[in-house]
Parts: sequence; C-alpha cells; structure tokens
Amino acid sequence: MKLPRRRFLYLAAGAAVLPSASRVARAQAYPARPVRIVVGVAPGAAFDIVARLTGQWLSERLGQPFVIENRPGAGTNIGTEAVVNASPDGYTLLLVGLPNAVNASLYDKLSFNFIRDIAAVASIVRLPNVMVVHPSVPAKTLSEFVALARANPGKINMASGGNGSSGHIAGELFKLMTGVDMVHVPYRGGGPALSDLIAGQVQVYFATTASSIGYIKAGQLRALAVTSDTRAEVLPDVPTVGEFVPGYESSGWLGVGAPKKTPNDIIEKLNKAINASLDDPTHRGRLADLGATVLTGSPSDFAKLIAEETEKWAKVVKLAGIKAN
Repeated sequence: MKLPRRRFLYLAAGAAVLPSASRVARAQAYPARPVRIVVGVAPGAAFDIVARLTGQWLSERLGQPFVIENRPGAGTNIGTEAVVNASPDGYTLLLVGLPNAVNASLYDKLSFNFIRDIAAVASIVRLPNVMVVHPSVPAKTLSEFVALARANPGKINMASGGNGSSGHIAGELFKLMTGVDMVHVPYRGGGPALSDLIAGQVQVYFATTASSIGYIKAGQLRALAVTSDTRAEVLPDVPTVGEFVPGYESSGWLGVGAPKKTPNDIIEKLNKAINASLDDPTHRGRLADLGATVLTGSPSDFAKLIAEETEKWAKVVKLAGIKAN
C-alpha cells in the first residue's frame, strides 16, 4: 500500500525523534532501583567519607539509595576491575581517585586500561597532603628542613601509607625537585604511618589533612607545608611547598566514574546532580572539614584531569623507580 506523501513525512519525522525521546525517557526514569558506588579502600578514610557524603546527597536528590560498597585491595585495582566488568547501565559506579592515575604506570600488568574502560562522570574534590614532621626534628620551616636533609643524606626517614600512595608520590616528587635524599619507609596504610611518626620512629610524612590536622593543632606534629598549589582553608597559616619549591604541586582528587558505554544521558544526569551538591553550602562545609576543595566541571573536564594526572605521575613513577608492593 502506498502512503500519501503527507502521511509518509509525518511518520518519518516521528521515527527520527524516537531515539531522542527514548534517551529523555531513560534519563527521567533513572535511577529506578538502588545504585552501587564501589570504593576501592576500606571504610573510614577521607576517600570513603567523600563517597558516603556524595552517596547520601544523590540518594536524597534522585530518590533511590546510592549504596557504598567497599572493595579494598591492590591499591584500589580490585574495586576498579569490578566496575570495569559491570553492566554499563548506571547502576554500578566507581569512586575515582589519584590511585587510579598512579596505578596505570605503577602496575606492570592490569586486566584493564583505566582511561579506556572507565567513563568520567564528575569530579568532586581536591585533597592536599600536608608535610608534617615529628617535633624532635629541628627544622621549623620548609627551607630549614631542606637544608637539614641536604646536610644529612640518607638519615631522614620518610613514612608513607604504601608504595604508590598519595603520601609516597608527594614525597618522591619533593625529593626529585629538591635533590634531597630521604629513606622511604612504606607502611600498610596511613594509620600505622601516622602512629609511628607521632612516636618518633620516622621523621617526616606527607599525610592527608583529614588524618593529621588534629595532631597538628594539638602540637603533636609540626606542619611545614601543604602540597597543593594554594593554601588549605583548614591550615591558612601553613605555606604551600610551591612557595619554596617553584612548580611543585601534588594533591589527591576524587570523582565518580562509570563503566565505558554507560549512556551519556545518565552520565549527564549524575554530573548535574553532583555539581549541584558542590554548590550546596552545607555539603561544601562537610567537605571543607576534611581539608577538601570542591572541584566542579563537566564529564569532559574530569576526563582531561584524569589524563593529565596519569601522564604526570607516570613520569614520577619512572624517575623515582617506584614499584608496586
């Protein structure tokens, strides 16, 4: 049967808008059931706290539970692999962070390529480290510490939460840019590293602000500098490393990712909701209490950050000869 021209054009136009209409309907319907956010570390750390604050906000705004699932191990690689292999439907998300960028060059054999296999959804925060020393260390400023370390090569022990951790790579970048020789002492996590620093078993540690600020304010540790390119709101009187070592910058960052091929409309809906959370004064205040600075932007902005950080830390891993535990 031959259709009249007007009828044919009407049906053709309707067919053309069907894909767009289905995308809109899908985005409006999402989420229709609980969503998992996989976190590659154990509960309790700043990494985990940011995920829980974000999950709580998304639950309240999108009407479905956003459940945190901790999958620690292998420097976050176990959790990352679980998300890479998950269905790309928006119901399994990943808390993305600096370890993902570092691991790309730190581990020789991974079953996934992070940049290829994870879609960037939204950035959330930057988290600087703070260079802290035991009070017995005579240096009161960063310049004095550099002079002390240069006068005593190989005699200052630098703690970290493990090879490739944020504190480790911050310290290795510091060593490369200042030429000082410190002995790296890796621990199984930031807690034990901080405990031994407080006890005076090691002399310096590039700790997270969230874990160390209480000890700094109590006088149990001395803060010499923060590692971000601007001073931290929670430690306004502490200078940046870059004020003494031009060009130095090292900070953790967190965001949300999803399996590749997750529909763009779902990614955009999540991005919009997360950015809205970062504009909320109460939510921003909770993140600021961790020493974090909010980091808003589009999915492509976050993808660019991930690519730049992966390239930056690959150079440090190579030059410093860092190997996985």
